[in-house]
Amino acid sequence: MTTTAASASHHLSPAFPGRAPWGTAGKLRAWQQGAMEKYLQEQPRDFLAVATPGAGKTTFALTLASWLLHHHVVQQVTVVAPTEHLKKQWAEAAARIGIKLDPEYSAGPLGKDYHGVAITYAGVGVRPMLHRNRVEQRKTLVILDEIHHAGDSKSWGEACLEAFEPATRRLALTGTPFRSDTNPIPFVAYEEGDDGIRRSAADYTYGYGSALRDNVVRPVIFLSYSGNMRWRTKAGDEVEARLGEPMTKDAVSQAWRTALDPRGEWMPSVLRAADQRLTEVRKSVPDAGALVIATDQDSARSYAKLIREITGDKPTVVLSDDTGASKRIDDFSGGDDRWMVAVRMVSEGVDVPRLAVGVYATTISTPLFFAQAVGRFVRSRRRGETASVFLPTIPNLLEFANEMERERDHVLDKPKKDGEEDPYADSEKEMDEANREQDEDTGEEMLPFEALESDAVFDRVTYNGADFGMQAHPGSEEEQDYLGIPGLLEPDQVELLLQKRQARQIAHSRKKPDSEADLLELPAERRPVVSHKEMMELRRQLNNMVGAYVHQSGKPHGVIHTELRRVCGGPPAAEATPGQLRQRIAKVQEWATRMR
Repeated sequence: MTTTAASASHHLSPAFPGRAPWGTAGKLRAWQQGAMEKYLQEQPRDFLAVATPGAGKTTFALTLASWLLHHHVVQQVTVVAPTEHLKKQWAEAAARIGIKLDPEYSAGPLGKDYHGVAITYAGVGVRPMLHRNRVEQRKTLVILDEIHHAGDSKSWGEACLEAFEPATRRLALTGTPFRSDTNPIPFVAYEEGDDGIRRSAADYTYGYGSALRDNVVRPVIFLSYSGNMRWRTKAGDEVEARLGEPMTKDAVSQAWRTALDPRGEWMPSVLRAADQRLTEVRKSVPDAGALVIATDQDSARSYAKLIREITGDKPTVVLSDDTGASKRIDDFSGGDDRWMVAVRMVSEGVDVPRLAVGVYATTISTPLFFAQAVGRFVRSRRRGETASVFLPTIPNLLEFANEMERERDHVLDKPKKDGEEDPYADSEKEMDEANREQDEDTGEEMLPFEALESDAVFDRVTYNGADFGMQAHPGSEEEQDYLGIPGLLEPDQVELLLQKRQARQIAHSRKKPDSEADLLELPAERRPVVSHKEMMELRRQLNNMVGAYVHQSGKPHGVIHTELRRVCGGPPAAEATPGQLRQRIAKVQEWATRMR
């Protein structure tokens, strides 16, 4: 990298968002330098950098902008951000290295003191020709932050194409899986794979797994809570179910919403546990903060009231993306208050490096939103910091938690074969929901129901793709074992400690008389959380195996199923657990192998 590019980063303080995690501010991180070198070597018109939240996309982009300005490749910079709050953050960050961006620009000639503007995708959508004229008049670098937002609506994508097609250089940035729908993203190249599906092609990728190995981001400990939920349907029927048990999609949604109802016992129990976790983390990270991600304004206010009752302190509440909200976020970021409750802005608008504990109290279940939400907690400031995120035991969420290190591309085509359901249909609907202003009253019910009762049970810890722990009551010694994990640990130390805590929990469980075992006394890895769809697949697989064995053995289906129940134990297949079904599948395979 050239001296000029490297020197631009010297003006960024150690606390600058995305800088070196424990104060090595004298140089770019290895990935930032690698991306710079690739860019400077190839000098492309379009460049797409995919880097995990917290890795330092802002520093990379501004260092590159400084180089391009200094070498007169461009004469001005335009930053396009998803929110009003973020465009102001960009302007503040750019000012630290001598690039002056106007975050209040609306029309007319730009002041002579400025090197460019910071605007939103919505702003481009309203007046694309205004920005096209600016780009045509002077050589421009356009930085498209979290570029997947350019595909949020057809008009936004078309406006970006119209406004920035004449740009001299375009730098696209994203930190999360692109989109759950198939809207094409402007200025992103797509390559067709062997399966005929077109996927986005990044010029430089720096995933969460790589960032974790480099100590650039924190390891994330996911603590999930189950419990019994009871609700009333529109027809007047009362339904009871336990989080984590296989059920239909509608039932999962209703059980989930029942858990998040502030009038039940689930949310107070989880908030109390999260506050205990925060207290433990603050022993080694004194300014650590916590964030509740709420679905709507009413829930946010109710959660804030619960937190005040639990802690005695009034939390910061951020309800919408306005100037007042930005100031509250900045004040919280610069202070040492314990709790903040936010609606919607969490996806990318909350950049508070001291956030270390989170409560995922929203029913948005797209991988994009989940990754963005978790991204609020992973920014590392010094070596050994850990992040803790509390979740309901919902199959989708635990799947996302287990796949934190998986890198995704944006898929432009829908892989669909005859007879198969569309795997993207639900995701498209959920993305529309996630992209709506969740803090506004839409005037419509997602699912007609009334939450009646809920309780919470500590279920498991998910870390690095593995599950740990046995179920425990809130406030129990077993739960405290996991809430009391130190706040400063290396990633391998986290895993070792979780293994030790689980071993101790299992040993303690074996000493208890059976009469005291009122919870499921099995380690988490033997209690897989599966969806209704996965349960159907397991039953189908078992029936296919039994059918094949019928031809091999000559025995009737019923006889084989009865023999499987006798050998493996458990109820009929329609009522069997995932573990019992897998055990029976393995047993049939064993029998078939012996007969060959």
